[in-house]
This record gives sequence, structure tokens and C-alpha cells, in this order.
Amino acid sequence: MITRLDLIKKYIEFFEKKNHKQIPNASLIPINDPTVLFTTAGMHPLVPYLQSQKHPLGNRLVNIQRCIRTGDIEEVGDSVHHTFFEMLGNWSLGDYWKKEAIEYTFEFITKILKIQKEKLAVSCFKGDKKLNISKDTESEEVWISLGIPKERIAFLKKEDNFWGPAGENGPCGPDTEIFYWSDSIPAPKHFDTKDKRWIEIGNNVLLEYLKENNNFKKAKQKNIDFGGGLERTLAVLNNLDDNYLAEVFLPIIKEIERISHKPYDSYKKEMRIIADHIKSAIFIISDGITPSNTEKGYVLRRLIRRAVRYGKLLNIEINFTTKIALPIFEIYKDYKNIHKNKNNTLKILDEEEIKFRKTIERGLRLFNKISENNKILSGKDAFLLFQSYGFPIELSEEMAKEKKIKINTSGFKEEYKKHQELSRTSSAGKFRSGLADHSEKTTRLHTATHLVNEALSQVLGLEVAQRGSNITPERTRFDFTFSRKLTEEEIKKVEDLVNKIIKKALPIEKTELPLKEAFKSGAKGEFGHKYPDKVLVYTAIDKEDKKGYFSKEICTGPHVKNTKEIGKFKIIKQESVSSGVRRIKAIVEN
Repeated sequence: MITRLDLIKKYIEFFEKKNHKQIPNASLIPINDPTVLFTTAGMHPLVPYLQSQKHPLGNRLVNIQRCIRTGDIEEVGDSVHHTFFEMLGNWSLGDYWKKEAIEYTFEFITKILKIQKEKLAVSCFKGDKKLNISKDTESEEVWISLGIPKERIAFLKKEDNFWGPAGENGPCGPDTEIFYWSDSIPAPKHFDTKDKRWIEIGNNVLLEYLKENNNFKKAKQKNIDFGGGLERTLAVLNNLDDNYLAEVFLPIIKEIERISHKPYDSYKKEMRIIADHIKSAIFIISDGITPSNTEKGYVLRRLIRRAVRYGKLLNIEINFTTKIALPIFEIYKDYKNIHKNKNNTLKILDEEEIKFRKTIERGLRLFNKISENNKILSGKDAFLLFQSYGFPIELSEEMAKEKKIKINTSGFKEEYKKHQELSRTSSAGKFRSGLADHSEKTTRLHTATHLVNEALSQVLGLEVAQRGSNITPERTRFDFTFSRKLTEEEIKKVEDLVNKIIKKALPIEKTELPLKEAFKSGAKGEFGHKYPDKVLVYTAIDKEDKKGYFSKEICTGPHVKNTKEIGKFKIIKQESVSSGVRRIKAIVEN
């Protein structure tokens, strides 16, 4: 049997021999990507470097990245889809191009993993006249030179084989995907993309365009972004046609069988959903998120409650999520953060399950009553299920779909807006986390956020540690650890200190340092974030300060050259995020 750690070792070592430098497995909470709620791919922590910023470790990178994707949550339940997964990733930042990228991928798959090329097929971009982007025959030629016959190469449209920018603008380009024939019978001569026995195991994104205001132009820096699904690849290597029978899921499935007294073969969908969602919940909680009705906490709550609901379908009447969780800690022994936070994670899981179980029976009875003999469920009823019984709207939609009725979702949204502001739901799959853009106003606010971080520490003490930021051209939002609400006097002290530093017109200095040296020099880093061996450090130089600076942080975003460019700083709101975590929102004025 080839284990998960075997696969990871083979992958990293192969690309290190190709002069790639390994970068850390980043947090699930994005720092500099404005387009996603969670880290959904290995490229998200690299957004600044895909836009020509120099990476401290060079222009060839490799890593294994934990990811969360909820956009296709309805697909979870089959043999290959997951909300939490690990991605094998390698990048060329303006270095090698299509030929080398495809050759590296092919060599790794066929020579290192020893997957027969007779069981492979690929797809390429067919071109788009509206975008004035031509058919990708260059990739086709490389695949043919490696022994992939023309009959096994499919050209697909933009929806299937073009990676658009993560947001409205940014790097983008066609991609070429690699598929594996999962059936035991010989693979057909021709590649039928609709045949689900062809499983995608890897994808080279060819970032050669830059989208700006709906226009696509050639980018100055062409990048390669390869992503491969670890779970799918592991199943392939062990001759399994079901990811949930591989070592990263099988112990969880066996625990569900034990608790439910039911066989996996008869309840595959239910058990897959429970196993996937509890695993996702563990990793999300371990990266600092707690269940709530907004943003990331909403996704977490939805996952846990969906798992509990499917547990009820298996007639599991006892609290079970913490029991399902235990094998997950054993599977991922190499993730120190989930073990460090294990007790807290189990406590949060248990509390959320208890909270939902208190109302689920009454909620199900109400749902059955109001959906009986109806073809549509009103927005008010859907909101009642959400507000009073804790049913996420997606769960109500799922149950409605099972009964072949519809929900007035627009009516639900209207009801929701009357009670609470929700930035983005998980069904949208997006939330502005990190930097919204690199505009002048956002840059000013970003630099101000560094000053806020230091000012909070000086005013409130060592209890303060950054837990995340979200910066748009309109305002900065900063989350930090602190046990109570700030007083008006404390808020004024923070404001005054930041404005004092702005008026001092301190120069902002950028330096590149080894990580240990950066921390030794006094640089701050974000809680829970893993950094590469070399990092960029931004310092507000202050010769009047005995340290020689006011603030010093590890960062990759844009900054002003002098604090005087920021403008007048003002805190407009403070609020609680979760137990022990506060949030302030602030603006800058000219």
C-alpha cells in the first residue's frame, strides 16, 4: 500500500530535484487573496507573486496545501468529491513554460508514480473568438510528443479549460488537465469527457493573460500553476475506485459503521458526507474559526449541522461528531496545529452538535408540515427554519430537493436582511478576505493596519495578537486577541498613537530576510500562519524610538513609502468576533 506520506515525500523530492523550493502549508484562512472565504487552492497564498512580486525563495516553488472548497458541496457524497482536501502544487513564476511544465507532470505521473500512460487522457483549451484567445495546440503538441494519442486529447471550451482570475481582474489563462481511467476494463481508445470513469488527477494552469476590466491581454510574466488532488491520486495508486476506501478516509468510515451499526456499502452517500464534513470542520476550527451565522463561521456551522442531519438519517441518536473526529487526528499526525488545538476542537464540535440536536426534531417536524402538499416553500418559512431551528438555508434547500419542491430563496434573503447583515453566504463561496485590491486607498489602509497592530499592543499589552485582517478601499477591518471590550479611552489612545506616527512621516523600509532572522529582529507575523524560509519585512523606521522603528511586520502586500501618505486615521466601530477575539473597523481620510 502506498501511504499519504509516501506520496507527499515522492512529490516534494521529485520537484526539489527540478530546483523547486518547498514553501509552507499555509493556513486555511487567506491573508492576501480577496476572492475566497478559505484557501481553495495552493496558489492563493501566492497571489502577489503571480503578479510579478519577487518571491524570497525564487521562481520555482513546490508544496502540499490544505484546502477547503464549498462551491460544489452538493457533489460530496460521490466517490471523488471533498470539501477538505490536500493539493499537490508546483509553480513557475516567470521561469519555465508549457513544455517543461507538461513534461515534469508527465514524468512524475508515469516514472515516479508508475501510472501507465495507456490509462491517461488530457484536455486542452479549444480557444475563444470573443476573447481573441486561440486554440492551445502548443500543449497538444507536447502531449503527443510524450506518447498521448490524439484520440485521447479533448479540446474544451472556456467553462471547462480556462482558469479565470480569482476576482474581477488578475492573472488567468487556459489549462490542460490530466485524467485517469478508473475502471478495471481497458480504457477506450477515444477520450469521452462525459464518461465519469475518467477521473481528473492533475491540472496545469497556464497563466499567460491578465484580465483588466473584461479585457484579456498578454501578461508580462507568464506563470505555471499545477494542482493535483492528493486524495484522488492516492486512490489511483492503490487501485481503488473510491477515495473513501483510501487511508485518509477508511478509519473514519469504519468508525461511522461502528457507531451506526450499518454497512458502508448500503449507506455510502451518508457516510461519505459525514466523514468529509467532520474532517473539514476539524481543520477549520484548528485554524481559529468558530461556528456562527456569518462568513467563515457560517460555513463551519453548515458543515457540522449537515453531518449531524445525515447522522440522523443513519439513526444515530447519540452525540457522535467527537467520536468521528478521533480517527482524523490519527490520520493527520503531521499537522501539529490540529493536535495543539485538539481539546478545544472537540469541545466546539460537541457544543455545536448539542445546540443543533435541541431543535432538529422540531425543525424537521415543522419542515414536513409546511412542505406537505406544497410545491414551494415560502421565504418566511425558510427563514423560520433558519432562525428558530438552526437550519442553514442550504440544508432546507437540500431537503426540499429530496421532496421535489422549491424554496423562495429571494424571499428568504429579504427576511434575512431585516434581521442581520450577511456579507456572503457559503453558497456564493466568496468573501473579501485580505486585500480587496492594490489601489492607492487600499494601500494606505493596509499600511495603517500595520500601525494599528503595534498601537494595540502598546495600549492594551501583550495579550494582543493578530488574528486576521480584511482591507477594502473603504475601510480596514482588523481581528485580534483580547478578552474584553475596549473602553472609549483605549480606542482614543490607539487612534492618537497611530495618527502621531502618521504625522511623524516615517519612511517604510522593505527588506528580505531569513525567517528566523526576521523574527529575531522583532518582526511580527500573523497568528497561525506558516512562512517560507525567506520573507519580506516592512518596517516603519523611527530613529527616535529606542528600537529604531515603530512597527515591523512580515508581509507581502502593498505599502506606502512614507506614513505621511496615509492620511488621518479613525476607528469607527468595535465588535466581538468570538470568545477572546475582538474586531475593529477603521477608515483613513485625506
